[in-house]
Amino acid sequence: MRKLFLTLVALMGATTLFAQTDMVAIFQQAATNAKAGNFAEAIPQLDEVINAYYDLDEPDTNQEKAFAMAKKYIVLCYNKLGGQAYNAKNYDKAAEYFAEAANLAELYDNVGDMNKNREFAGKCYEAKGAEAFNTGDYATAIEIFSKGYAADKFNTSMALNLAESFFRSDRYADGMKVASEIAALNPEKFPEAVAEAQNKMDMYTNNQIAKLQQAKDYDGIIALADQLEDAGMAQKLILQAHYYKKEFDKMIAMESEAVAAQTTEAGRSDVYYWIGVAHNEKIEKAVNPEIEKNKAVTAFRKVTAGQNVANAKAAIQALTAPAK
Repeated sequence: MRKLFLTLVALMGATTLFAQTDMVAIFQQAATNAKAGNFAEAIPQLDEVINAYYDLDEPDTNQEKAFAMAKKYIVLCYNKLGGQAYNAKNYDKAAEYFAEAANLAELYDNVGDMNKNREFAGKCYEAKGAEAFNTGDYATAIEIFSKGYAADKFNTSMALNLAESFFRSDRYADGMKVASEIAALNPEKFPEAVAEAQNKMDMYTNNQIAKLQQAKDYDGIIALADQLEDAGMAQKLILQAHYYKKEFDKMIAMESEAVAAQTTEAGRSDVYYWIGVAHNEKIEKAVNPEIEKNKAVTAFRKVTAGQNVANAKAAIQALTAPAK
């Protein structure tokens, strides 16, 4: 029994020695395959090198180098396979390869390659989603673009298409969520995307309001506002709802909160415009019309940006014109 035990120990030692000496040679084979474009053949070899390294107690310098290079090469191989699949318009497979490259890069603390491959995966979903979007298949486009958006939230063209797909599918709240996330990006880095997202939010919100206004469902407008994650937009919707209900005092009471919720000068100007409108509406029945007029003019003068500047100037001119 003792001799058998010693034989087993000897076999285990030989296996470990084989792993220690062979992993460098296997890496060299993998590197040769990778350089020749045989990426699929190189990947299992690189996996073998990496796994063998973890079995070592005291790796030598050559083994350390082989391990370090294997981690870089395996990310590169998946990336190259992704590129080949993308060029062949096999976007599902391409996204799978790029995602694996990103996951391995993250595992090996390679942030640059992780971000790069996530971006590539997003482009795969963008290309495939565009095929569905362009044929009006918005349900499929949403499914695909959502995967891409999860992979790369800074692919703004895809994100905008996702928002548009939601809007065209009558999924207003979902569209607003994505659009508001785009609008919240750094405007210096993504100026066009931020502007387009804001335009979409305004346009589709106005469409929703028009439907509710036509039905005289002003409480529905307030309910719509409550669904929004964008607090600034929500406050402006509530202001409009109170206007349609002729609840001018409620509008005026909202001023501080509504202004504070805005993140842009145009947003604050919109609020001041509605506050000016509220004071203007109160002039006729006011105990002291001059006070309401002055408050209206003060509010209108704070409208310095956005789509209501011309209307505010016209209102100031009308309110300050000499009496005939």
